[in-house]
Amino acid sequence: MQEKLNKTSSVSNVRVLTVNAVVAALYVVLSLITPLAAGPVQLRISEGLNHLVVFNKEFLWGIFVGCVVYNALFGYGIMDVVFGGGQTLLALTATSLLEKRIKNVKVRLAANTLFFTASMFLIAIMLTITGEVPFWATYGTLALSEVAIMAITAPLMYLLNEKLNFSRRV
Repeated sequence: MQEKLNKTSSVSNVRVLTVNAVVAALYVVLSLITPLAAGPVQLRISEGLNHLVVFNKEFLWGIFVGCVVYNALFGYGIMDVVFGGGQTLLALTATSLLEKRIKNVKVRLAANTLFFTASMFLIAIMLTITGEVPFWATYGTLALSEVAIMAITAPLMYLLNEKLNFSRRV
């Protein structure tokens, strides 16, 4: 009985790892095809994937790894890995903590959008350190671009969930 349970658990772990690897790869690819994916205005299409955690917190690591990989390879290097990865992990964790407290998916989508928009201050700090740009102006453009992409993709992810059921266990 225990052996069968361990085998089932192993298959589940492989499935979660595989799905997260696909999400990470998708994040990188969607970032690569986005003309404004880095800098003080970021309209990364891939940021829409941040909404996956609203439906299922098991997607958190795939999104985080995708962001870190993109930032390491195509962003501002180690600073972007630390600040960009930290910003993503902070906002995703905040959203995942709402899962049991707020049952309404639309409210969680809105909260996720706000978490990502507000936490863009970390990216503004990084850009201020690396590029000698003014913090408040940079934070303003980052926040506006983040709220725009997150607000546009929230209804899309909601509709995709209706068809794909992101909520089910990976």
